[in-house]
Amino acid sequence: QAQLVESGGGLVQPGGSLRLSCTASGFTFSNYFMSWYRQAPGRERELVASITSGGGSTTYADSVKGRFTISRDNMKDTTYLQMNTLKPEDTAVYICHAEAGPGYDYWGQGTQVTVPS
Repeated sequence: QAQLVESGGGLVQPGGSLRLSCTASGFTFSNYFMSWYRQAPGRERELVASITSGGGSTTYADSVKGRFTISRDNMKDTTYLQMNTLKPEDTAVYICHAEAGPGYDYWGQGTQVTVPS
């Protein structure tokens, strides 16, 4: 059974850093395009960053460019989101997503990131 498990969230002061991890199981991770989304209370889910299956290309939301870095380790079936210079507006549940085409996509349950104002 396919599964994505996020970890690494928590409470961090403004300007601080966190590294989120998303570990996959039950499918061939290296075939999947991976993304991080986030959802804050009362707001729509937002795409934060994506990385291609081989890790050669990444994209970012304008709001996180220069502060966040997505990466992956296909040997460990894990994707990461390094978040630096965190701001209160980064507070959200961060959710991992895997996609390899129609009918081949999976979501994690999310990990909470809180940056107090």
